[in-house]
Formats: sequence, structure tokens, C-alpha cells
Amino acid sequence: MAEILFYHLTESKLEDALPPLLEKSVERGWRVAVQTADPARRDALDTHLWTWRDESFLPHGTDAGEAPEGQPVLISIVPDNINGATVRFIVDGAEPPDALGYDRLVFVFDGHDQEQLEGARGQWKKLKAEGHKLTYWQQTNEGRWEKKA
Repeated sequence: MAEILFYHLTESKLEDALPPLLEKSVERGWRVAVQTADPARRDALDTHLWTWRDESFLPHGTDAGEAPEGQPVLISIVPDNINGATVRFIVDGAEPPDALGYDRLVFVFDGHDQEQLEGARGQWKKLKAEGHKLTYWQQTNEGRWEKKA
């Protein structure tokens, strides 16, 4: 059964919080998929990951690019596991795929966006009722992650 984590953004935006989480995943040798809700957002995240930090390189691509199946990090708008990821990040309120095909499913949601907040609460209740083990992390005032549940 997949490990399911919820990351509640309260002090930073997705663009600031997601890249370090992806870097840690790649450092651990995990293949990663990031699922967002629409093509414009997918493309914006793609561009951001190329430029987010000068001293960093995060190999990635999109489901609209060449050879998406070979990408260590794939940003996608579809629930399909195109790159054989073992970890899937769900952002911007995207509808998640079945968790059974992953080792880890990570919901990252903006606590200042009521729609995303309600969507995350709904996913928590649904997945908890299905018997999954869930953990909930919230940002501290310093932007660090603190386990709350």
C-alpha cells in the first residue's frame, strides 16, 4: 500500500516548495511524476524548474515533450504513469490516480486557496476511509515542514 503524504503550504508558494522536494526524491533514486490540472500550469512549472536556482540542475520533462517515458521527473496533466514513477506529486488540486501503483503519493496544496484546501480535506477523508495510512505536514513560520498527523 502506498505511503500517502499531505503537504500544506502556509508560508511559501508551490514554486518555492516543490523543487526541493523533487530534488530530494531524485537524490534518493526515485522516479517522480508531478501531476497538475492544466497544460498552462504544467508548462509554467517546467520553465520554473529550469531556472529556480542557479547552482542546481533538476532533470525533468513534460508529457508534451520528447521521450517523456525516460524522464526522471515528469510534469504531466494526465493520471497515467508515463515515466514509471514510484512517487507521484499531486498539485493544484489535480485529480489523483489510484494510489496502488506508487510507493508514495504526495498531495501539495496551498492553504490560502480555499478550493485546494477543501479538495485536500476531501482526499484525506476518502483515502482514510479506504484504510490508507496518511501523514500530514504543515509549514512552520520559517517555511520548514512539521509533522502534524
